[in-house]
Amino acid sequence: MSDSVPTSRRPGRDTGAAGGDEEANAVATGHRRGFGSVLGLTVVGAVLPGTAHLAAGRRKVGAVLLVLFLLLVGAGVWLATGGRQEALRLAVDTGALRWVLIGAAALGLVWLVVVVSGYRALLPRGSRPWQKVLGALVVVLLCAGVAGPAYLVVQFAAAQRGLVDNVFADRESATVTAPAEGSDPFGTKEEVNFLLLGGDGGVGREGVRTDTVIVANVRTDNGRTTLFSLPRNLEDLPFPADSPLAAVYPDGFEAGSEAESLLNAVYRNGPEWYPDILGPTDDPGADFLKLGVGEALGLDIDYFVLVNLEGFARLVDALGGITVNVNYFVPVNGIEGQELPDDYIAPGPDQHMDGTRALDYARGRYGLSDYLRMDRQRCVIDAIVDAADPVTVLARYRQLAATTQDIVSTDLPQSLLDDVVDLAFRVKGQTIRSVVFDDTVINPAYPDYDLIRSLVQQALADPADTTTSTTTTSTMPSAAPSTGPAPEPTGPAAPTSAGNPAAAVTDVCAYDPEQARAALEAGEPPSKQD
Repeated sequence: MSDSVPTSRRPGRDTGAAGGDEEANAVATGHRRGFGSVLGLTVVGAVLPGTAHLAAGRRKVGAVLLVLFLLLVGAGVWLATGGRQEALRLAVDTGALRWVLIGAAALGLVWLVVVVSGYRALLPRGSRPWQKVLGALVVVLLCAGVAGPAYLVVQFAAAQRGLVDNVFADRESATVTAPAEGSDPFGTKEEVNFLLLGGDGGVGREGVRTDTVIVANVRTDNGRTTLFSLPRNLEDLPFPADSPLAAVYPDGFEAGSEAESLLNAVYRNGPEWYPDILGPTDDPGADFLKLGVGEALGLDIDYFVLVNLEGFARLVDALGGITVNVNYFVPVNGIEGQELPDDYIAPGPDQHMDGTRALDYARGRYGLSDYLRMDRQRCVIDAIVDAADPVTVLARYRQLAATTQDIVSTDLPQSLLDDVVDLAFRVKGQTIRSVVFDDTVINPAYPDYDLIRSLVQQALADPADTTTSTTTTSTMPSAAPSTGPAPEPTGPAAPTSAGNPAAAVTDVCAYDPEQARAALEAGEPPSKQD
C-alpha cells in the first residue's frame, strides 16, 4: 500500500510538467538563450510576426500571429498578380479606401505591439543594464521600420482618396445623366465614347484652347479601341438638330473671325457668347465640344477628360521624365511670320525629356503643320503611359496624385469608376488603332462631315467586314524647312469605301533613321540662337 501511493503520484507530477505553464517554459528557455540570440530572434519576429513568440515558448500566440501574417502576405501577392483588377476597383472606391486607411493604421499598431511583446518574451530575467539598453534601441529601430510601411500605405490611400474625390467630383453636366442606382451603365451599350481634350491655358495664353481633340471609341464587349483625332483648325463644327446650339449655329460654329471660329476655340468662345444656353453645367465648354464633336463624327459622346497643358510639365517631372523618338527638328516656341523659335529639338532616338522639354516637344508648331503636332502629342501620351510603371508610380505617387488633381477635369461620375476599370482591363492587350483626319483626308476649312462620318463607320466596322486595310498614318517630313512653312505631310490618299482607315498608334512614334539623317544633313533651321 505504501508503495502504491508514490507510484500513483509520479505520473501526476510528470503530466503536470508536460502541460506546464508556457510562461515558465519561456523563462527557462530564455535563461538558456544568449543575448545575441534574443536580438536575432527579435529581428526575425519583426519581419515574420509570430516567430519570436514561438521561440519564446508561447506557441498558441505565435502560431495565430504567423498564420494571420501569412494570410495577409498571400492576399497581397494575389492582389499584385491575379487580383490586380480587384485591386484597381478598390483603388477607385472612396469607401473602400477609407477602410484601407483604418486597416493600415490598425495593422501598424498591432505590429508594433507584436515586436515589443516578442522581445519581452525572449528577454531572460536578470539581463544586464547595458543589454536592456541595447535591446530597447534595437526594438525602437525595428518599430520605426515597421511603422514606415504602414505610414506609407496610409499616405498612398489618403492621396488616392483625395484624387478620386477631387477629379471625379460628380460635377453638374448638361450632357451626362447619372446611372440609376444598382444598374449596369455599360450593360446595354455596345460602345462608350470618351472625348479626350488637351487644353493649352498657360502663361501668355488667353483662356483655354483645346488644341488636342481626340475621341476614344471603346467596344464594351472586347475592349477594342479606336482613336479619332480632329485638327485644331477644323471649321463649321455642326451640332445635333435637337440641341439648342443648332438654332444659334445653323451653319456650324462661328464666333466672328475665322481664327476665333476654329475647333480649338469652341471651348472658350461658345460659352462666352451663349453662357446659359445648355442649362446648369459646371463646364459648358466641354458640353459644347461633346455635342459638336459627336455630331461631326456621328457618335454619341458619353464623357470627356480634359488635361490642361499648363500643368503638363509638372506631371512629366513627377514621373521622372519621358522618353520619345524625334525624327525632325521640332521648334521651341516661335510665332509664324513674326518671331523665330528660341531653339530646336534635334532629331534622335530615345530622347529623355523633363517636363519643360516635353511640353516644348508637344507644343512646337513653327514651320510645321497642326497634324505633326497632333502626332507628337499622341506620342507624348504613349510615352507617359510607358513611364508610369508600377515602381515609378509607387515611388512618386503623392506628387503624381497632387499634380493630376490640378490638371485633369472630367464629367465621368465617380460611381462608374469600377466599371471603367473593368472596361480598361478589356482594352489592355488590344491594339489601339487611330484615324487622323488630316488634310490628306479632309479639307479643314471646308470639311465634308458626311465623309468624316462615313470614315468613322468604316474604321469601327468589324475587321471581318473589310476586304482591305489602310494601316499607315501621315508620315513626318524629312526635315523642317529653313524658312517659311513646312511642306504638307505626305500620306495615303483618302481611303476607299472598302478600306479601313484605322492604323496602329505606335507607327507614327517609331524612330526613322533615314528621316532623321535627312533632317540632320539639311541642317537646323534658323532660330534666335543664330
